[in-house]
Amino acid sequence: MPRNSWKKRLLAGVLACGIGIFAPGAQTAQAADAWAVAAQALGVFSAYQSSLAEMLTLGNTAAAQIASRRQDIAENGIDRNPNDTAVVNDVMEQLVRQGPYALKENSLPFIWQVNNSDIFNAACYPTNYVSVNKGLVRGLNNDPDELAAVLAHEMTHGVEQHSARNYAKAVAQYYGMTFLNMDTNAMDWGKLNALASYSIAKNVTLPTEYDADEGGFYIMSGAGFNPGGGAAAMARLAYYLTYETQNIFEYQNPNEDKNKENYNDHPDLDLREAKLAGMMTDYGCGHVTVKDRKTVCIDDQPLLDADWTNELYDNTTENAYLIAGALAKAFHDYDSPDAWQFRADGEGGLTCLTDDRVYGLLQEFLCKTDTGAKLQALVTSAYDGEASSGARIAMQARETEQGKARAEIRRKAAAADAKFTEKMRDNSDTYSDYGMTREAMFEIDRAFAAQNQKDEASNYAIRARAKAVNGDFAGALEDSDRAISMDGKNAYNFLNRADVKRMQGDREGALADCEAAKQVDAKNVFSYLIAGQIYDEMENHDAALANFRQLYELENEAYTRIPDDYLKDISPKDYKKIVNAREEKRKALEKKIREEQKEKTQKSVDKK
Repeated sequence: MPRNSWKKRLLAGVLACGIGIFAPGAQTAQAADAWAVAAQALGVFSAYQSSLAEMLTLGNTAAAQIASRRQDIAENGIDRNPNDTAVVNDVMEQLVRQGPYALKENSLPFIWQVNNSDIFNAACYPTNYVSVNKGLVRGLNNDPDELAAVLAHEMTHGVEQHSARNYAKAVAQYYGMTFLNMDTNAMDWGKLNALASYSIAKNVTLPTEYDADEGGFYIMSGAGFNPGGGAAAMARLAYYLTYETQNIFEYQNPNEDKNKENYNDHPDLDLREAKLAGMMTDYGCGHVTVKDRKTVCIDDQPLLDADWTNELYDNTTENAYLIAGALAKAFHDYDSPDAWQFRADGEGGLTCLTDDRVYGLLQEFLCKTDTGAKLQALVTSAYDGEASSGARIAMQARETEQGKARAEIRRKAAAADAKFTEKMRDNSDTYSDYGMTREAMFEIDRAFAAQNQKDEASNYAIRARAKAVNGDFAGALEDSDRAISMDGKNAYNFLNRADVKRMQGDREGALADCEAAKQVDAKNVFSYLIAGQIYDEMENHDAALANFRQLYELENEAYTRIPDDYLKDISPKDYKKIVNAREEKRKALEKKIREEQKEKTQKSVDKK
């Protein structure tokens, strides 16, 4: 039973300032760096601090995260294609469970949804809600490795809290430039706005996109996806935006002058492709490269050309990066050629490695080009030369440092102020309200792991609800009993156990706990709300009415939680208010339907 759940208000108009994989549309602008100018203006730092605090609070509120998803669905709808949803769910599950990342103490676990937008994009909201457009999934041909690169990029925005920090910097910059212009009147406001937008794109957003590409690479590779997926996704994106998109705002002119200044807050695709390809090479201890976007090489020695034109488009470059990525993964994961398991392929050649999906395309091309024996020779030679190159030592040292950085984030989260522990507990309770048991358990486990506790008994009470929602009633009752034994003076501990018993079907036991809660705190409205609901379920209308009446006397604003049959006796005025509001809503809906039907009919007539 959530504390003050009926008072929880989903934050209206949640700022959908998610940072996406691609920001279409470019406009010319005069080059300038206004960030330094803005930073000198009075009030900038305080504006940044207050905006950042507001956004970080929003990003650590489970109700706001759920509102983010609702907002996305309301605006874009839900993709009803089960194949799209399945591949995204599989990729995100693997990234979330196996990816090497660490959440700060004021961050939420990731949730996601595939919406019905045809735009090629994905975005991470400040609340760690990842919005995935249907257009992105289809544009990447449902390829798991390319999707993993994009979605891990979005996760990095969330891990690093880029949306919150970029928003705060943007607010500070606008304030700073406005204050400066008020003092100097150096330019008209239209030019000022354009200059601020340009500077924010180039000096605030653009650097975080490079960070997200890098962080996303290590999350997706560490989760077991193909390290070539990022470069392949950029190649695919460039092709899609040039030759396939039906959206004029997405179209990318391949002949456009790249030296021309523009408002684009994302790096050029060819630069992103090259950077991600270089990271793939480093991941594979420097052995694997792709030459001319088609030839897969090991230590600069050509292995094979990935010439393979799909019946719809030329996907040579994507194949080259995915083949190279499979090789890079093997070099990364294995310390010797023996681990590659070279063996006869049954077709007169050699194949290698396991039946992991990541190696499938490599094995297919080895058979097609009959290069298995050549690969074995190149791999053996590559390992022989590692002692002198030091590339494996460098790779391992880099990942050791990355591991230390993640451990430090986890250490700080565990040692955070008790207010963060309480927030984790409250977020867990909110997730339980919505039946989101995995997220609820994630947050309450973090609360238990925290070193600074103010109310550990409540941890058990909240975990009990999460377990009950998940169907583990034995574990839920054990935790509920533990909470009460630790703190029998907290009415909520009894109410949480009442909620557990109610979910289990033990109404009498739940009512007994409601009565115990009333004894502890006679003014706790939830005791009467839950008891009233249970008595109503049992068709004991007199007892239900008495409890709802007491609820209303304690808190008039709770009338919306009282069923109509009882409210009209308790407060005819509020009952009439609710009935009138419903009637207005019904009329508005009917009007909307009539207008839509009229518009549809008119379009049909116009066509004729």
